Amino acid sequence: MSERPVAFVTGASRGIGKSCSVHLARAGFDVAVSARTVQEGEQREHSSTVRRSDTSPLPGSLSATAAVVAEAGGDALIVAADLLDFDSLEAAAATVLERWGRVDVVVNNGRYIGPGHMDRLLDTPIELLDHHLKANCLAPLVLIKALLPQMIERGSGTLVNITSAAGYADPTEAAGDGGWGMGYGISKGAFHRVAGFLAAEHGDQGINTFNVQPGYISTERIAQDMAQFGFEDTGQPADVIGAVVAWLATDPEAAELNGANIEAQFFCHERGLLPGWAGPEPNTAAIRYDLSGAILAEKEAQLLAQSTQE
Repeated sequence: MSERPVAFVTGASRGIGKSCSVHLARAGFDVAVSARTVQEGEQREHSSTVRRSDTSPLPGSLSATAAVVAEAGGDALIVAADLLDFDSLEAAAATVLERWGRVDVVVNNGRYIGPGHMDRLLDTPIELLDHHLKANCLAPLVLIKALLPQMIERGSGTLVNITSAAGYADPTEAAGDGGWGMGYGISKGAFHRVAGFLAAEHGDQGINTFNVQPGYISTERIAQDMAQFGFEDTGQPADVIGAVVAWLATDPEAAELNGANIEAQFFCHERGLLPGWAGPEPNTAAIRYDLSGAILAEKEAQLLAQSTQE
């Protein structure tokens, strides 16, 4: 049994998942880190298009993340799992509960990596659309169902869903010309609906559920894979998302946002959660919503003006 609160983070081998793991460790959590890549240098398909294959190793691994979690003061538990293998997710959840006896925070950050992400509909096999929906929407629900009952029993818990503007905004260009594939958009759109349902079903049982929309964040995979599709590195650090997730997991005020969509870069900047960070670039969020879904046009313009002046 862990004497500290426990977080479970998917997609934790690199990028946003790694950052969330480290920031939660700094906030006092032990962290179960989950992904497919356990050791540096592992090879698997990560091309975003059916037109070519790419199995070159991506930087990052669960072992590397576990090491920085330990440096940040938390115990780390590696529980490798594949989002397309629901049995592996259930086994990972069971391992954490057996080892530590609890999970207080779940960060559903992992998503499908592979062909179909940057392909147009007529070029995308239905099987790959199915992969997107399974990994990006159904897999998080498998994990939530495995871990939510013990949260309800204790009367507290936090579920953080790393979503995407692709789930509620249309691309301005087609996939391959600066936009993204339909599989990514429809799966993130489905996933985006989850937080509101869980807030309605379990908010009165001490369960807080949030969508966190990261905006365009610099990650290892963006740097290695996405320039060919017109996505340049903006320099916005993954630590922005880690800081927001740690705040949602620890600050009592977070309960007032239960079920909400958090535009992470603006939220982090407004609250000063990452000292020294200049704030979001003007192109990181075209539309911003308050809790009722209304467009905050005037405030958005002020924030954009401020971010260009700083």
